[in-house]
Amino acid sequence: MAAELTTRDLIAKHRPTLDQALEAIRTRAYWSPHPEHPKAYGENGSLDAAAGKAAFDALLGTRLDLGQPGTDDWVGAEISPYGIELGVTYPHADVDELLPAMKAGQRAWRDAGAEARAVVCLEILKRISDRTHEFAHAVMHTSGQAFMMAFQAGGPHAQDRGLEAVAYAYVEQVRTPDTAEWTKPQGKRDPLALTKQFTAVPRGIALVIGCNTFPTWNGYPGLFASLATGNAVLVKPHPRAVLPLALTVQVARQVLAEAGFDPNLVALAAERPGEGIAKTLATRPEIRIIDYTGSTAFGDWLEANARQAQVYTEKAGVNTVLVDSTANYKGMLSNLAFSLSLYSGQMCTTPQNLLIPRDGIRTDEGPKTFDEVVADLARSVDGLLGDDARANALLGAIVNPDVKARLEAAAGLGEVALASREISNPEFPGAVVRTPVIVKLDGAKPDDEAAYMSECFGPVSFAVAVDSAAEGAELLRRTIREKGAMTVGAYTTDEEVEQTVQEVCLEEAAQLSLNLTGGVYVNQTAAFSDFHGSGGNPAANSALCDGAFVANRFRVVEVRREA
Repeated sequence: MAAELTTRDLIAKHRPTLDQALEAIRTRAYWSPHPEHPKAYGENGSLDAAAGKAAFDALLGTRLDLGQPGTDDWVGAEISPYGIELGVTYPHADVDELLPAMKAGQRAWRDAGAEARAVVCLEILKRISDRTHEFAHAVMHTSGQAFMMAFQAGGPHAQDRGLEAVAYAYVEQVRTPDTAEWTKPQGKRDPLALTKQFTAVPRGIALVIGCNTFPTWNGYPGLFASLATGNAVLVKPHPRAVLPLALTVQVARQVLAEAGFDPNLVALAAERPGEGIAKTLATRPEIRIIDYTGSTAFGDWLEANARQAQVYTEKAGVNTVLVDSTANYKGMLSNLAFSLSLYSGQMCTTPQNLLIPRDGIRTDEGPKTFDEVVADLARSVDGLLGDDARANALLGAIVNPDVKARLEAAAGLGEVALASREISNPEFPGAVVRTPVIVKLDGAKPDDEAAYMSECFGPVSFAVAVDSAAEGAELLRRTIREKGAMTVGAYTTDEEVEQTVQEVCLEEAAQLSLNLTGGVYVNQTAAFSDFHGSGGNPAANSALCDGAFVANRFRVVEVRREA
């Protein structure tokens, strides 16, 4: 098939964006080419709100035929956390047929070079961006995120993370020149002269194992990092969140074909209910790269058993905030309340443990006892979520029954400072919406340690009494070292305490946010500037996004000739 998109045209269209992304990762300044506001869409080919909703509605109950080889069945059983049956079916693949077909296109994709691959990836991201409103509904109705969060996190923020991965991939590939002339003097003899050719070669087929809560945000970094470095990519979505990644695969296949490449460089691996194909795929010899977000148990299994592959995992941790003192008590409470409530705490970055000295803290409003701090935080959460309409817009829906069960069980772990309550959603009566629970625990009691030293994913937080800020810092260190942490927060006006916490986080490789009292929250990170995870503690073995995340997805092969 003749290419409809020439590499020259794509370079002219997207090279300026790539250059801006390269500058952004160098300076770490704020930048994004993807608008966050829904009203920014509707021109230059992008779908506005009404068109995006109509496009999503038109998908319901349909068969999403991707034109993949090896399709032996049609599968799909997604039910929205808001109570809607999506009814979309997807191709089920005979991997013995699909994987060889995916490998067939890698040579031409490899030979295209780093710049061509990058601009093809940017064209894929541009077309996804144009359909952000449609994707937002797909993310909302598979993850349970409220619409605005699904729009932003599942749309522009996810697209930013994909573009960031492309930029890092490009940097690492062009670090080595394509060719070099090498001459070594030999004294009175003729010099030795070689012409050397260097080619970035892909590892093989990459497997992206998607997650339920953030299918695009967590899926795009690995997908685009592997594709931009020359690898074919097989996308295995979470069974409850197939649609956003299936649409992504559809767009990628269309762009690849139009650009003259084999569309089978990107394919979907949907599964039958209970089939559990992730382990089977992960240990196939053709799979040479794996990206995974999800439970610690399966992440550990992948790292131990997928020995033929380079495995990148984002697992789980126990995120902790140490509260020592503050110069803005109301701001601290407001910031923490929002962090605990956003998307019902169903983020890998949401704080779980709040370490507070049992003798209380110093504030701009005078000393506050442990009980007062916890009670005031509970009131702040209550105030934030007191209006049901606002609560629904912040909380979204509980993503699956396991989260609901953990939430209900948490109340029996200690003294409840803030009870969870049920909220009805008039637009979606089938949605399960719950406010957070805050439980008081004592850091000195061994029985309580079992609770706060285990991850309790969902809207559950523990206010843990500690003897002092110094003891809190040591508990923070042990928590990161043993359980891992995607995020750490601290509130203190004491320079010595600040230095102690900072040193803990540097030594244990955890990302730290200090004294957040405004509109930036510990559980949010910005592409091109913030690193999501560090890869240096048990919560994740990689960071989104740094050079290490992309550099081992390809190898440089050299061909030498005598000049």
